[in-house]
Amino acid sequence: MSAVPAPESGPDAGAVWHYGDPLGEQRAAATAAVVVDRSHRATLQLTGAERKSWLHTISSQHVSDLPDGAVAENLSLDGQGRVEDHWLQTQLDGVTVLDTEPWRGQPLLDFLRKMVFWADVVVEPADLAVLSLIGPAAPKALADLGLVVPAARWTATPLPGGGFLRAVFADEFDLVVPRADKDAWLSRLDGAGVRPAGVWAYEAHRASARRPRLGVDTDERTIPHEVGWIGGPGQGAVHLEKGCYRGQETVARVHNLGKPPRMLVLVQLDGSVDRPATGDPLLAGGRAVGRLGTVVDHVDDGPIALALVKRGIPADTALVTGGEVEVAAAIEAESMPHTEHVGAGRLAVEKLRGSR
Repeated sequence: MSAVPAPESGPDAGAVWHYGDPLGEQRAAATAAVVVDRSHRATLQLTGAERKSWLHTISSQHVSDLPDGAVAENLSLDGQGRVEDHWLQTQLDGVTVLDTEPWRGQPLLDFLRKMVFWADVVVEPADLAVLSLIGPAAPKALADLGLVVPAARWTATPLPGGGFLRAVFADEFDLVVPRADKDAWLSRLDGAGVRPAGVWAYEAHRASARRPRLGVDTDERTIPHEVGWIGGPGQGAVHLEKGCYRGQETVARVHNLGKPPRMLVLVQLDGSVDRPATGDPLLAGGRAVGRLGTVVDHVDDGPIALALVKRGIPADTALVTGGEVEVAAAIEAESMPHTEHVGAGRLAVEKLRGSR
């Protein structure tokens, strides 16, 4: 197999884009099992008796009492509630492991170390590699290797020789293994019939599931509500019933009083011309109403993209992309977020207005 590298200008530089058959790899991910080498992700580890309570105070998720074997999404926000960092964290055997985007590893490490002060916690880089398995046959392949497959999503089990196996998203498992053992694990997976696939297959799977990616589907103005990062462990990255973290006021205000200014949707792109790029604007009647995030060719859906668009825009709005390539785009109606929720603060305001 010939490994084609990911574009150097993209967030997956240094990883394999595909092995010569990108659509075939996606088909295998949908019907069997593939493994995607995502070892370019940055990994950190937290040790010390106060690591959970300390992380709880500086992040958006409720992690002070996460049990052993728990997995959660988490965020660091700025003072205005805008997303700065997003990571997955796994709690196992007295250590908290974080993994995040390759380009955010060092900034996140620097931020966490700066916030330690007198807490009993040590933050260090972790020499771990992330191998992601996708597909309905993944659980059987893992069990055939003698591994204890997590019984539920958002949980992890230890691996013999170090590392862990975690179940996170639907039809997806991560082997997080010592980097020195990565090739041996890839060989074992190949022997179990798990086909190697590039990050193109992973990105198509992720975009189709409408899962946002930091720095691709978010920009410097993104707040968690816009991309669906709201909810407790196993449901999102922001716990709405905890306090005392940077950006909390914005999170509470938007949840209770208003609606986020933008929403994340899936769009179909005209496949007869060149592809637009991440960051290109989406236009309606010549006016910008959003921005493109992930742009990828999907084996079943063709060219698709995630996009942040102005909240309230009708799904049938005629859209075109800006930038160097003008492409017709259409919002998938089913990807529009639910709008039934009305915050308690908004209900109170409306009741007060109605009584006048």
